[in-house]
Amino acid sequence: MKQILLGNTSLHIAPIIFGGNVFGWTLNEQESFQMLDAISDLGINCIDTADVYSRWYNGNSGGESETIIGKWMKSRGNREQFIICTKVGMDMGQGGVDISEQHILKSVDDSLKRLQTDYIDLYYAHKDDETTPPQETLGAFQKLIDAGKVRYIGASNFSAARLEESITVSKNSELPLYRVIQPEYNLINRTDFEGDVERVCRKHELGVVTYFSLASGLLTGKYETEADVEKSSRTSFVKKHFNDRTRQIVATLQNIAKTHHSSPAAVALAWILHHPTVTAPIVSATRKEHLKALEKAAFLELTIDEKKMLDKVSAN
Repeated sequence: MKQILLGNTSLHIAPIIFGGNVFGWTLNEQESFQMLDAISDLGINCIDTADVYSRWYNGNSGGESETIIGKWMKSRGNREQFIICTKVGMDMGQGGVDISEQHILKSVDDSLKRLQTDYIDLYYAHKDDETTPPQETLGAFQKLIDAGKVRYIGASNFSAARLEESITVSKNSELPLYRVIQPEYNLINRTDFEGDVERVCRKHELGVVTYFSLASGLLTGKYETEADVEKSSRTSFVKKHFNDRTRQIVATLQNIAKTHHSSPAAVALAWILHHPTVTAPIVSATRKEHLKALEKAAFLELTIDEKKMLDKVSAN
């Protein structure tokens, strides 16, 4: 079990974080409860969500995922057993990305109410808002920490420059430090993290949890034809990346998976877990049988040659 360093303490998380974007979208409330029970049985102790999940779905207004998670924890009486991560800053009707103090202070209370809890373990700035100075955003987070509403903070979708700037402000102004960074990272898209962002994370010993770890299902091997792509709930993303390079990556995953009597998804996640800078990948699932890949990935040991093969085929 890896640790995220948080000052003088550590946040212990299972090797896999479950992505709650599916709750209230591709899974209804009853199905979500069944999935949450299943991940709890597996020993997954960290759930990632956001206030905006799943505002994009027809008829939703945002907050659906948090609401379902809150109802489930209340019904099971297990809040203390889970690390709950949620995010603030995406458009919830205010007209755009916003990590101003006013928006953060209002949004946290909305999230706490939906989650039916009095604290959030890890609260992310979901996306950088370059119109708001880091001093204001971090000052707002300080107020939440002082009030006991938030334990620790993280940043998602920040450039290396803005992340470094925020860390400098934290240290110079004695404001809270982003302890966890959440970048997109998978075998299809390595460039958003590898390079400057990763260097900042290494320099400051930040925890790294990756999203789109299976590239919206492309790395599971379930998309074999254009017809398969058309059936996807994420058609635009899948179409964009369904190409010869992706097919070669998936074929390599499938060959390695056969050697380990495993699945392409498990191998793709194991590749991320083998990355020394990464703390844990975030992964969603819509069927219980998909959880087998998560369980396998946590214990799958890739050989040096297998990792080199995946590095080579996925090189940009």
